Amino acid sequence: MAAAELNETYTVGGIRMARPFRALRLGHFGFNYMDAAASLRFYADLLGLSISDEEDFAHVLGVEGPDIVDRMGYFLRIGPDHHNFVLFPYHCFVKSPRPKVKGLETLSHMAWQVGTLREVLEGRRWIREQQLPVIRQGRDACGSNYQFYFPDPDRMPNELYYGMDQIGWDGASKPFTMVDFSGVPLPDGSIGGDFPDVVAALRRGVDPRDGLHVREFGEPQYDVSGVMLPRPFRVLRGGPVRLFVNDVTAATAFYRDVIGLSLTETVAWNGHECAFLRANTEHHTVALYPIALRSTLGLDDDNICMSYGMQLGDYAQLRDAVTFLQGNGVTIKYLPPELFPGIDYSAFAIDPDGHAIQLYYYMEQIGWDGRPRPAHLRRKVDNARWPDALDAMEDTFLGQVFQGPLG
Repeated sequence: MAAAELNETYTVGGIRMARPFRALRLGHFGFNYMDAAASLRFYADLLGLSISDEEDFAHVLGVEGPDIVDRMGYFLRIGPDHHNFVLFPYHCFVKSPRPKVKGLETLSHMAWQVGTLREVLEGRRWIREQQLPVIRQGRDACGSNYQFYFPDPDRMPNELYYGMDQIGWDGASKPFTMVDFSGVPLPDGSIGGDFPDVVAALRRGVDPRDGLHVREFGEPQYDVSGVMLPRPFRVLRGGPVRLFVNDVTAATAFYRDVIGLSLTETVAWNGHECAFLRANTEHHTVALYPIALRSTLGLDDDNICMSYGMQLGDYAQLRDAVTFLQGNGVTIKYLPPELFPGIDYSAFAIDPDGHAIQLYYYMEQIGWDGRPRPAHLRRKVDNARWPDALDAMEDTFLGQVFQGPLG
């Protein structure tokens, strides 16, 4: 994108900005799974994510056949958002007419939350003005969010969305029998609120419990900061996403100039420059690495995603999570901490399809001046010797707050 294209000023909620939307956070991310039972054991039973919805993707994609064993898409959540993580059936996508991109076959998309519907509508127009294709748009049946998708330089789908449903104390999502938004396009202008539709559905006799998709919770046996849970940790937040890209400069320009992320810093490692960009106050939301590093790190050669992050409540939970997952047959890897500035201790749990989930407890926070902590002031990490406890940093426990309860 040429610099001149960012000279035009847009007003977002009364604030002048370089584009007609502001990406507030990474809302959700997802993989295409090979085996539903194995993936749900890993993400729901072991990591503890709750299933908020299920959808028949063989029907959605219009594919059938005896080789379609797993057909369901699963929407999982960490907190009240309808979904923070999705698992979609790989074999359905293989049979669908949707374009296939090497390295992205088992990746779904990454989604950016904005604050208003107007930002989605004006953002769609602006994206097209940047000569980028809009590859999907409308209102989702699961989550009810208004959205559109467009690709990054490596053709990774990015979603801009507004209006995610929230799941309350009863754990039930909005059932399809209440309001099914399948195929609903983006509106041309202002809309009515959701609540009148819900009230009308309840008056028709729709049972809101039809939206309950409970998976066996497990026997509470671990004391996690005063709450008994089935596992000795609680995932509190999703992200960051780490991507291997063909051109770090081009990818950085996309996530900075198109999505609107801020470049926190770059790091040179073994002759390769890596870039770290943020959406909010976290040190980074997206990390970009040259694809040549993939084989060096011993990761899946057919996948451009280095890892997806899941933040735990504290360092003690991180240590306990590693022990718990290893005890349940999960492979744990450790990668050079120099590749993760802003995070100190972390471990990578490998899912059944070879995707790496980075478990960590701490993310450096960036203040009003936009400057990260100097490298020499960061904690030194020795992956061979994790201490029993750590000294607090100035921003330990800061950043996005999990509202709870833990379970």
